Amino acid sequence: MNMKTMSKYQKLHPLEHDAVSWQDGFWGRLHQLCRMTVLPSMRAALDEPENGAVFSNFYIAAGLAEGQRKGTMWSDGDCYKYMEAVTHIYGATGEQAAIDELDELIAVIAAAQEDDGYISTPMQLRADKARWTNLHDHELYNMGHLLTAASVHHRITGKRNFLQIAIKLADYLHGVFVPCPPELAHFGFNPSNIMGAVDLYRVTGNEKYLDLARAFVDMRGSQPGGKDLNQSLVPLREETRAVGHAVTAGYLYCGATDVYAETGDAELLAALDRVWDNAARSKTYITGGTSAQHHGASQRPEFGGSAGAVHEAFGYEYQLPNATAYNETCANIAHAMWNWRLLNLTGDAKYADVMERVLYNSMLSSMTLDGIKFCYTNPLRWYGAQHALLSQDRYERRYLLSCYCCPPNTARTIALLHNWVYSQSDDALWVHLYSSSSLDTTLADGSAFALRQSSDYPWDDRVTITIDQAPAREIGLMLRIPGWAGNAALDINGEAHDGALRPQTYVEIKRVWKAGDSISLRLPMAPRLVKAHPKAEEIRNHVAVMRGPLVYCLEGVDLPDDVSILDVHAPNDMGLEARREDDLLGGLTVVKGTARRVLEGNPSEALYFEAGNEREEDLDVTLIPYYAWNNRGITEMTVWLPRSY
Repeated sequence: MNMKTMSKYQKLHPLEHDAVSWQDGFWGRLHQLCRMTVLPSMRAALDEPENGAVFSNFYIAAGLAEGQRKGTMWSDGDCYKYMEAVTHIYGATGEQAAIDELDELIAVIAAAQEDDGYISTPMQLRADKARWTNLHDHELYNMGHLLTAASVHHRITGKRNFLQIAIKLADYLHGVFVPCPPELAHFGFNPSNIMGAVDLYRVTGNEKYLDLARAFVDMRGSQPGGKDLNQSLVPLREETRAVGHAVTAGYLYCGATDVYAETGDAELLAALDRVWDNAARSKTYITGGTSAQHHGASQRPEFGGSAGAVHEAFGYEYQLPNATAYNETCANIAHAMWNWRLLNLTGDAKYADVMERVLYNSMLSSMTLDGIKFCYTNPLRWYGAQHALLSQDRYERRYLLSCYCCPPNTARTIALLHNWVYSQSDDALWVHLYSSSSLDTTLADGSAFALRQSSDYPWDDRVTITIDQAPAREIGLMLRIPGWAGNAALDINGEAHDGALRPQTYVEIKRVWKAGDSISLRLPMAPRLVKAHPKAEEIRNHVAVMRGPLVYCLEGVDLPDDVSILDVHAPNDMGLEARREDDLLGGLTVVKGTARRVLEGNPSEALYFEAGNEREEDLDVTLIPYYAWNNRGITEMTVWLPRSY
């Protein structure tokens, strides 16, 4: 089934779900890992009673099994995310086993759904079966992920069994929330429900579901008693900064962007622009992570100081700690999801840069290289076995987690990522991500267009695009030049492109294409040292190493036994060079250089001691991509290195 989503106020539009297929390359290999290992292992975990998310609750609610409710209050939503991932894999492979598994689960969910459309098993399996009494019951989180998973399932498979559940649920929610009852103004702690309602509108065309999404946006912050923790202190249209829980924020901003894409609400877009600028300017980690605080307070000078306690949250402006960074995987992914939406609204490459940075760094760092174990937090410095564990920190990634929201979020992002490689506008095809892939699509005027992309990006700096089919008229190809890619070069059929290739833009190549035409793009990837704004106190006078879109880190396992990461400083010239290591961590490119080991002259380990007794010596170091850290046992790690002048 081919279906396109054409949102009125988007400049760019996604392609058919089956227009793109991965070939052998970075993301193609990860997609295969997701299909063959991640999802089978994840399904087994979702059947483990000790896990934070379990399918057993649906069977009990459906009367098909006996037992006690297990898992978190948001367990249902995490199961739906798994089902969405399986659906995306089916869309890419057509494997019957995937449909059979989904049909079984959908039948159980249908049996568990109440006659009026309500479904959230934590409430259904509770003695009082109370609804809408506590926003931390996560009813709308669970329901929102159902709406999205069912919409994706219908769009890809054409089947209506899951869609009918979603329609029945959304009709119920419309009756409860579209009147905008004041007592439910701040409901939906983690608002996946906004995205879900728009997703359902897009596959059904029923305006009532768009009205539902708009009501969810309008209600939040509309009554006294809201909190910054879940972005309900002020209405979104009045917001000036990124605040509170970074997952609930990301989901809210995604949902509101979806509403704008369908309605053109200019006031809403202006607020989203302000929030994005605040987050990008002062609250986003070099890895793309967004939640600085495990626990803290939301600072609101306009309200005279603190606006209440927050957790898993954005920090203050320029507050970006390393060892205590929270950077929940779901928050990082939500940030990429939001930037994907803003990219399609505008065609502005700055959003693609953020999206890519998350994907290669703070999203991928959540999973072991074998695809079996996951983590919740993604700090930028780790003190090995001596690290002080805060909420959700673990020494190593785990197979089962008490809070299991992040693993299926990672899986569904990898499973759907082929949909983020390309978009189209009225007069052009846009290339956002570089990895070996094939594209076979229908353009806006109904003509066929096909190409192949070949690249070992992000290890190699060359991308080759070959045209396989094109109409006999001018078509624009918009190729992204990442913000880090100075001195990019572009050849078309062996001849140098004479236009400017400015970083963080799209270069347009407009011509009548023919089969066999070849484009060669070179994005130089020399390792580089990056520093932060001086107001970011935790990383002032520090540098990080990047190569292409990848952030690199130093692990203790790559240092001599008597050297700690705390001893390692970075001189102005480290002599950095990239080197391929096929036998290390599944095969990757490391960065080697010469650092300085600084012996502090503090034998008593005093908190404060006299300066001037330091000794320095050269030290050869090897840095690995941040996403690959913590795959060789418990060890120290740091992204940022203090300067040695």
